[in-house]
Amino acid sequence: MTSLDSVLDKDGVRLTVDDAVATVTLTNPAKRNAQSPALWRALTEAGRALPGSVRVVVLRGEGKSFSAGLDRQAFAPEGFDGEPSFLDMARGPEAELDATIAEYQEAFTWWRRNDIVSIAAVQGHAIGAGFQLALACDLRIVAEDVQFAMRETSLGLVPDLTGTHPLVNLVGYARALEICATGRFVHAEEAERTGLANLVVPADQLDAAARDLAAALLAAPRDAVVETKALLSGALSRTYEEQRTAERAAQGRRLRDLAGLSD
Repeated sequence: MTSLDSVLDKDGVRLTVDDAVATVTLTNPAKRNAQSPALWRALTEAGRALPGSVRVVVLRGEGKSFSAGLDRQAFAPEGFDGEPSFLDMARGPEAELDATIAEYQEAFTWWRRNDIVSIAAVQGHAIGAGFQLALACDLRIVAEDVQFAMRETSLGLVPDLTGTHPLVNLVGYARALEICATGRFVHAEEAERTGLANLVVPADQLDAAARDLAAALLAAPRDAVVETKALLSGALSRTYEEQRTAERAAQGRRLRDLAGLSD
């Protein structure tokens, strides 16, 4: 695959690949990268289209905002072209509504796969679905002008695009509840202090910082990063003793591999 090969470009999502680094770009800056079911399907497709050589995925948004959240047209009676409105979906069978939301969530789940490390490079507004998309990634680098907000509760809804689990893990239950229930903005300093952001940089340095972090992640052997990510991502669901056991098993696999004894 050639450098910067364009793998996908549709419905506000572009996927390019440069050797071991893939970049997923939200490409509708005129609407502040507002999200829609078509965009979510494109994000899901991007995850499935990743070549096996990819180790790091960078997620970014064109323009002044990373993503201002759900396109409000979803709540209009006419919805999007060729799509049922959310109001029509709500009037349908409960099982169908649940299945549809589960399909939407797929756009937000693949970023945590053990075989890749994902980095969200976030500037300007990251609201609602935009906040949840940033939370879907393993790591977040943010510009000094970032404004995170979870506005679903303010609209009479709940965050349902997989953002609640990472949010609680990062900032704790009490702060997560306060952020979601008030819908307030979280700015760069608080994001870094509470663990939402790994790094804050000036806006004009955001892409360069993401490239630098991607390069640093590629410096270690792939299998060691994959095993380490699996250990860390499962740590919260394991007891201390279970984590010790998982560490021993993972290290055993690595030592056998280094000794040329792996199956």
